[in-house]
Amino acid sequence: MKIVKKILIALAIIIAIPLIMALFIKKDYAVQREVIVDKPKQEVFDYIKYLKNQDNYSKWNKIDPHMKKSYKGTDGTVGFTARWESSKKDVGWGEQEIKKITEGERIDFELRFIKPFEAIEPAYMTTETINENQTKVVWGFSGHINYPMNFMLLFMDMEEMIGGDLETGLRDLKAILEQQ
Repeated sequence: MKIVKKILIALAIIIAIPLIMALFIKKDYAVQREVIVDKPKQEVFDYIKYLKNQDNYSKWNKIDPHMKKSYKGTDGTVGFTARWESSKKDVGWGEQEIKKITEGERIDFELRFIKPFEAIEPAYMTTETINENQTKVVWGFSGHINYPMNFMLLFMDMEEMIGGDLETGLRDLKAILEQQ
């Protein structure tokens, strides 16, 4: 009986340690990347404000080119929503809605993930003039992981995981725009 009691106490301690640690671990993260595109700012902004154009440069869209997509509203305007359903776990199901547009400057999105996990997370893209023929594009994404799942942030590098995908997308965006 003493052995069983010791095993149960040890198990309780093993379970309690990560739960206690999670109380002190951040729950929010933010990642952003940028690229310089050799095109005028308005031309770049006029391309990125259309969510359907993300099919051409977003790494997540390229993972499953056969995913089911549907749209609601007028692309390039506040309220436009792009929905996706993929059988690939890395892509899952969800939707992205344009929440705010500051013409020529910034577009804010809301990502609503449905599968394989539920989350609502903001994202944005901005454009900034470097000179009349160069534009800096910034793509940012932020998120929140609730307690106790935030314990996973100790083992996941969101900068690396999401940042790499943003870099790939921006590199493809640059190539597309500079070929036009």
